[in-house]
Amino acid sequence: MDAFYASVEQRDAPELRGRPVAVGGSRARGVVAAASYEAREFGVRSAMPSVVALRRCPSLVFVPPRFDVYRTVSRQIHAIFADYADAIEPLSLDEAYLDVTQDRRALGSASAIAAEIRARIKADTGLTASAGVSYNKFIAKLASDQNKPDGLCVIPPAKGAAFVAALPVKRFHGIGPVTAEKMARLDIHTGADLRDRPIEFLRAHFGSYADYLYGAARGVDERPVRAERRAKSVGAERTFDTNLTDPAAIDAALAGVADAAWVRIERGNVRGRTATLKVRRADFQTLTRARSVTGTIDSRAALLDLGRGLLAPLLPMPGGIRLLGLTLSGILRDGEVEQPALPLLI
Repeated sequence: MDAFYASVEQRDAPELRGRPVAVGGSRARGVVAAASYEAREFGVRSAMPSVVALRRCPSLVFVPPRFDVYRTVSRQIHAIFADYADAIEPLSLDEAYLDVTQDRRALGSASAIAAEIRARIKADTGLTASAGVSYNKFIAKLASDQNKPDGLCVIPPAKGAAFVAALPVKRFHGIGPVTAEKMARLDIHTGADLRDRPIEFLRAHFGSYADYLYGAARGVDERPVRAERRAKSVGAERTFDTNLTDPAAIDAALAGVADAAWVRIERGNVRGRTATLKVRRADFQTLTRARSVTGTIDSRAALLDLGRGLLAPLLPMPGGIRLLGLTLSGILRDGEVEQPALPLLI
C-alpha cells in the first residue's frame, strides 16, 4: 500500500489531502508512525522523532493513529488477496507476498493478476497500492517500490540480474543502514559491485548472510512464499548522545523507545506475551531483563509499564545509561508452499 496509515487518514479527512501529514507522535514528543508523500518530500520518514520531523517540515500536521481502522482496511485488502492466492505471506498490515502461480481466476499472467488486484483495492477502499511482479521474492519486493505511488513494475527472469545490478545496495530488502555503511566502506555501492565480490570475500565480511547476498546480487532467491509468517520478536532501541542519569530523562527516553517499538508492533500486526528490556551501561556492559504476562501485551501503555517495572530495580545506574531497548517476543508460526511456474506477462 502507498503511505498506508497516512493515506487512510487523508481518505477519511478531506481537509488533510494535499498536506504534509504525520501519523503518530505530536509536535512535542514521540515518533512518526507514517508520513504522507507530501511530508516525505521534506525528508520526513517513519520512525523519525517528531521533533526532527517538525524541524524538516514546520507545516507538518500530526494525526493520532487509529490502528483499529488500519486493521479493518487491512482485512479488506487481504480478503481481496485471498481471491487470487492460497499462499499469502503478510509482512505487515499493508504489505504481503502472494504466490499467484496457480492462477485461480484464469487471468493468464502474474501481471494481469496484479493489475486486477490493484484495481479492486482502489474500488473497495479508495486507496492506491503498488505492485512488484517477478519470479522471486527478492526482486518482487524491489519492484514493488520502483514505481510508487500507484505503480506496477514487472521484472521478467531475463531482466532480473540487470535490474538488481543497477540498484544501490541500500535499497535491497534486508540491508539496513548499518550494513549499507559497512558495504560503502568496502566500496560496495550497487548490485553490480556486490555481484563482483567473490563468495569468500562476502563470507569473510558478512558471515552466514553472505550466501543470501551472493544470490541476491545475481537475481537469485530460492525462498518460498510462506503462507503464514510472524516475526520472532519486534521492538526498538535507542543509543543516546550523552549518558542518561536524571530519572525524568530516563523515563522520557524509555517512553520514546516504547513509542517506536509499538509503531513496529502495530505495523507487523503482532502480539506477544513477553517484554524484554535492554540496558547498556556507561561501561558498555549490556543488561537484559524479561517478563511474561498471562494473555498478551496489547497496548503501548502495557509495554511501557512492563519496561518501567523491569528498569526500576536497576536504578540508579552508576555512570548513567547509554542505550535503552524494548522488545516484544514469542510470536512465530511458519508454513511453506512450492512455487511452480507462471508467465509474468501476456
